[in-house]
Amino acid sequence: MATSQRFGSTAVEQAEAVLVEHYPHLVRLAYVTLPDCLGRHTRVLLAHRVVQRALPRAGGGPDPGGAGGPDSPGGPLGGVRVRVLRAALAPTGRAHALLVRVGWPPAPPFVWGLRFWPPAGGIDEAARLLGGAPAPVRAAFVLHRLDGLPEEAVVRLLGAAGATDAADGVREALAVPVDETLLRTLRTPEFDSSVVSTRPTDLLRRRRRVRAGWAAVAALALAGGVLVADGNPAGTPAAPAAGPVAAGVLDPARLVRVPAEAWADTARVDFTAWPARGARTADRSLLARALGAWAARPGGVTVSAAPGTATDPPAHHPQLLYAGNVPGEGAGQDGRTRAVVLLLDGDRVVRYTEYPGYTEDAAGPRGRTLDFARTDEAGVTTAAALALGSNADGQPARYLLAPWIAAAGTRDLLRPGDGTTALAVGADGVTAPAAVPRTAGTCDAWPALELTSSARIVEKHSFVLADLGTPTPVHLTYTPLPDGPGAVAARQPREATGAAARAAWAPVACRLRELRGGGVRAVNVWDFAASELPDGAGRAVWTCTRASGWAGPGDVLVQLRLPAGPPQDVTRARSTAACGRFGQHLLAGTRWRSPAGRWYLIAAGSREVAGISASGAVRAEANGRTLTAPAAAEGAPVSLTARLASGGRITALDGAGGGRD
Repeated sequence: MATSQRFGSTAVEQAEAVLVEHYPHLVRLAYVTLPDCLGRHTRVLLAHRVVQRALPRAGGGPDPGGAGGPDSPGGPLGGVRVRVLRAALAPTGRAHALLVRVGWPPAPPFVWGLRFWPPAGGIDEAARLLGGAPAPVRAAFVLHRLDGLPEEAVVRLLGAAGATDAADGVREALAVPVDETLLRTLRTPEFDSSVVSTRPTDLLRRRRRVRAGWAAVAALALAGGVLVADGNPAGTPAAPAAGPVAAGVLDPARLVRVPAEAWADTARVDFTAWPARGARTADRSLLARALGAWAARPGGVTVSAAPGTATDPPAHHPQLLYAGNVPGEGAGQDGRTRAVVLLLDGDRVVRYTEYPGYTEDAAGPRGRTLDFARTDEAGVTTAAALALGSNADGQPARYLLAPWIAAAGTRDLLRPGDGTTALAVGADGVTAPAAVPRTAGTCDAWPALELTSSARIVEKHSFVLADLGTPTPVHLTYTPLPDGPGAVAARQPREATGAAARAAWAPVACRLRELRGGGVRAVNVWDFAASELPDGAGRAVWTCTRASGWAGPGDVLVQLRLPAGPPQDVTRARSTAACGRFGQHLLAGTRWRSPAGRWYLIAAGSREVAGISASGAVRAEANGRTLTAPAAAEGAPVSLTARLASGGRITALDGAGGGRD
C-alpha cells in the first residue's frame, strides 16, 4: 500500500513545471467544471485562480494520491489535476462556499474596471454544452473527451478529488452529444484555453461609483460623529434611511443616458446603445416614482417577472430607455394614457407603468405595475423592440423600437400567403397600435412584427418578433430541410421571412400560446427530415420547434407535418439542448395510421443519421435517415437507435430530453 508523503522541494518544482506546461489545459478543466451559475467573467477569474493555487507548498500537506505514474492521482500532473478538481468541485449551494474553498478575500488574479470572457468558439461553447450537468460529469468530459485520459484514469482522478459516483460521472460524460468540429478545435495545439477577451465596464458608471463611494465614506464619518456627540434619545427608535449610495442610485438625475447616435458608432448593438426617448425623460417626479417603486414596493404596485429574472432593487445607476405617455388602446380604456418608464439594469429590463386614475395612495392591481425581463447577450434582433404595455387580453399594443430599425410592419403567421402591412413609427421610436394575439378562445390569427434593420447596421436584414406577454418580444427563426433547395447546416437558423419559413410557421404559430410569460428569447422551427408515407399517402415533414430561454436551456416539441390536416405531436422535452446549436443530432419516431387504415411505425433523423434500428414491439432496420415498418396501433414500447455518419449512436428523443450518444 502506498504511503502518504508530504511535498518536498523537488515535488514542488515538478508540480510547478507541469502547471506551467499544461496551464491552458488546467484552466480549461477548471472553467468547465466550475458552477455554470457563475457569470463568464467570474468563472474565468476563478478558473485561473484555482489553477494558480494548485501549486503545493513544500511540506504543506500530504500528496493527494501517493506514488504513481505521471497521469495518476499521485504523479506530478495528476496531483495538480486533483488539486484543481478539489477546488472546482467545491459545494455550490451558496457562492460563498465556493469562494471560501478557492480563497477569500480576493487575491490575484484580480481586476477592476474590466470584464473577461473566453473567445467565441472555445471553452465557453463546451461549458454551455454541458450546462445543467453535474460538476463531476463536466470534469469527466474534459479529462476524457478533451485531455484524452482513459476512463479508468478519470475515475481515479475524480475519486481522489472527492467526487462521489465518479464512475457514473464518466458514463454520463460519454453520453453527451458533441460537435466533433468543436472537439477537434479544442484539441489542436494552437488553441489556447487560457486566452481571454476583455472589455472595459461602463466608464461613466465606474466614475460615478467612485464618487458615490467617497460620498458614502464621508457621510458615514459625519453620521458617526453625530451619534457620538448626541446619541439616540431613549425610547426613540432610529428611523431607517437609505444610505448615500442607495440615494445616488435612486436619483433620477444620475440615470445613465446614451447619446442619440451611439448605436451607429459601436460594435455592441444591444440595449446599451439605446438613447433615452419619450416626452417625459426630463420629468424627475415620474422617474423618481418609478425608481422608488422599484426599490420600496409600496402598496398598489403589482410585480411580475419572467422566470429566472431578479426583481431586487438596482445596485448601480440604471440606464433610461424611455419615459412618456402611451395612449390606451382597445375597449375599456377610453383612450386614456398611461405613463411608462423603461429602465435597463445590467441583463434585465424593467418596465414601470402608472395606469389612469393613479394617485400616491392608490391601491390595487390597476394602480402601478413593475414588469421585469431578462436581456442576457441581446443583439440586433433580440434588442430590437420593447413592448410598452402588457396586453394580455389581445388589445392592440405599441412598441418602442431600437434606433437601428428602419422599417416596421405586421403580418399574420397563420396566413403565409398574405403580405406585410406597414406599421407607422413616430419620431420617438414608438409604433402605432399593432394587433396582439389573443390568449384564449379560438386561434384564428397570430399577428407578428416584421422589422428591417438600418443599412448602417446590416444591409437588407428583416426579421420577425412575436409578443408573448413580456416586455421583450420573441425572435422567430426557421431552419429548412437539410437536403432541400437552399438548405443550410442544422445549427444555422435563418430569419422567418421567406416563403418556406412562412409555410413552416403557419401550422405551429398557435402553439406559441403555451410559451406566454415563460422568459423565452427565441423560437426556431427546424424541418429536420422528410418521409415518404406508406400506402401512397404523400410526403410528411418532421419538425422540431425549440423555444430557447434567456437562461440557456430550452423546451422542444417534435411534430409530424402531414400532407393534410394539423400536425401530429410526436414528443416533447423540457430543459434540453436538443434541436439547438449543441444538440443538432436528432431522432424521433411515432405510430401513424395510413388512409388505408393500416398502422405503421415511422421514424426519421437529422442530417448526420446514416441508419435507423427499431427494437422491442417492432423490429426493423433501414439505411438512411428514415424508417417505415408495419406496427400495431398499440402495444409494448419500441426503442429507436440511429447510427451517425461519424460512427456515433443516438437514441430517440424522449420527454426527459433523451436522445444522446
